[in-house]
Amino acid sequence: MIASQDNHRTAPATIGRPTSDAPEQLVVQVHDRLIKDLDVPRLHLQPKQEARRLVEATINELLAEMSPGIAGVTKQNVIREVSNEVLGFGPLQPLLDDKEVTEVMVNGPTEVFFERQGVLYLSSVRFRDSQHIRRIADRIVAPLGRRLDESSPMVDARLPDGSRVNVVLPPIAVSSPAITIRKFQSERFGMDDLIRIGSLTEPAAGFLRAAVASKVNIIISGGTGSGKTTMLNALSSFIPDSERLVTIEDPKELQLKQNHVVALEARPAGVNNTGAVTQRDLVRNALRMRPDRVIIGEVRGAEAFDMLQAMNTGHEGSITTIHANTPRDALSRVENMVMMAGFDLPTRAIREQVASALHLVVQVNRMVDGSRRVTHITEVASMEGDMVAIQDLFLFEQRAMGADQRVQGQMERTGIRPHFYDRFARFGVSEHWVDRPVQVA
Repeated sequence: MIASQDNHRTAPATIGRPTSDAPEQLVVQVHDRLIKDLDVPRLHLQPKQEARRLVEATINELLAEMSPGIAGVTKQNVIREVSNEVLGFGPLQPLLDDKEVTEVMVNGPTEVFFERQGVLYLSSVRFRDSQHIRRIADRIVAPLGRRLDESSPMVDARLPDGSRVNVVLPPIAVSSPAITIRKFQSERFGMDDLIRIGSLTEPAAGFLRAAVASKVNIIISGGTGSGKTTMLNALSSFIPDSERLVTIEDPKELQLKQNHVVALEARPAGVNNTGAVTQRDLVRNALRMRPDRVIIGEVRGAEAFDMLQAMNTGHEGSITTIHANTPRDALSRVENMVMMAGFDLPTRAIREQVASALHLVVQVNRMVDGSRRVTHITEVASMEGDMVAIQDLFLFEQRAMGADQRVQGQMERTGIRPHFYDRFARFGVSEHWVDRPVQVA
């Protein structure tokens, strides 16, 4: 596989458009006729299989009229591409249908990238022009009730299947509309899966199981695409089924399996720039819903203040994620977000709140080979002077790059006993969980 000049790899021939592409002009002509002959909006009200059957039958009739000599693979390619234009997301549909593709990024008509197993590839997918991208973007956004025009050139939303989509229009996106789709993974990774693929070790997983069962407040820190939500989902499997959970997200991504879960989702402003419901609004409301734990998908702003209040006022065992590169950076970001809440609090008072509310930072990173690993499990210990003291309990040490260009290393215990170890006994948790294989109830 050959890397391009921008360090992105060229996609395998099996990804993107087929090697025997349909005649582009014919696809355009058939598509234009189909739009005139069929009531496309009504098609979307029918069952998917029935709508596709009707569209393919009509395309066959049009091909018999417009290009009677077409046959074989070329004909099938035309039928598939026109059907995707009408019922799906056009040229992107093959990438979205591929279960191994986790993210799709459209930078321009000839620049469509996708991620597979943590590595970016340049796809062979092509759009005809920028207007073609805009039409697909409109089709993505329209069913979601969101505006996409000059007054609202950026949209961040969730597709019906749970996938996240972001669209940016010119002139904000300088040369072409840009689309980014992070696909929803219907098969949730459990802690045993993360151990199997090497994201963390058995002792580390056992320790996290004990921490969750002991209602330790946890922040999962990491960069974009590092696996923060996957780790949160895995940790949630250790929460007892008897507890009432309230989740707060923007947009919804968590897949909690407990019986007693109330899921809340933030809402953007409507057409008249009214009706917005922020994550901070939801955190405040969640505290009135008698939760045993509050799970925030990702803390991004002023809601950090209310989150700390919740953790400090009886809602122990709460978990959230944050964008940060190290555990220390994660605490600094929480501090900055509390300042965004508009309270005139001295820095030391904020840090005391952080040190009192948080117990553990789990740092996940995406390595150079595309793998996701837990690199730190760090205790938020106490205040030392004007600083929040932290100490690493588990550390991943990268030793080398293997011949297969995979990161080699091992997560090891540092031997430090955390200050909250007394919680294990209080909640009836065995210290030996740290050294035993993890079993998810």
